[in-house]
Amino acid sequence: MQNQFILLFLFLGLTSIFAQAQDKIVFKDSLKSETIDPLRPAKAAFYSAVLPGLGQIYNKKYWKLPLVYGAIGTSTYLYIDNQKKYNIYRDEYKSRLEGIESDSQFLAGLSESQLISAQKQFQRNRDLSALFMVGFYVLNIIDANIDAALSQFNVSEKLAFKPSLNKNEISSENNFGFALNYTF
Repeated sequence: MQNQFILLFLFLGLTSIFAQAQDKIVFKDSLKSETIDPLRPAKAAFYSAVLPGLGQIYNKKYWKLPLVYGAIGTSTYLYIDNQKKYNIYRDEYKSRLEGIESDSQFLAGLSESQLISAQKQFQRNRDLSALFMVGFYVLNIIDANIDAALSQFNVSEKLAFKPSLNKNEISSENNFGFALNYTF
């Protein structure tokens, strides 16, 4: 009888050992391992500072290039145009002070106060264009920096924020709410 218990014990022990050896539990990590470059935002900002739009190319956001060059180019065009018009009215005013008559009929019909007023208007518009040009240049650098920093931000697919509609079984009414779910 003791031999039978020993054999039964050995049989159960060996079968459980072999069963455990064959039933392996494998955990798969679904998260991708990506290297994070802490200097990526600084590089993107530097590239955009050297040449506007280069940081957006570094971040592979090519669709932002027309926006960057459109904003800075338009501001530059308006700056140059207002400077030319300012110079025309300033030169006309200086010529009048020296007693030289104008070649243009339009400018000859303006009074000195109108010439001064036009100079101030074009000077103001020129200064605003320069301010916008610098502002868009700085905005280009900030955009490249933030975009590079956020591109490395790890967002898992397991985290979800979804609206949910639950039916209340007691009162047969629909309850609307938000659910924050995280699956392991």
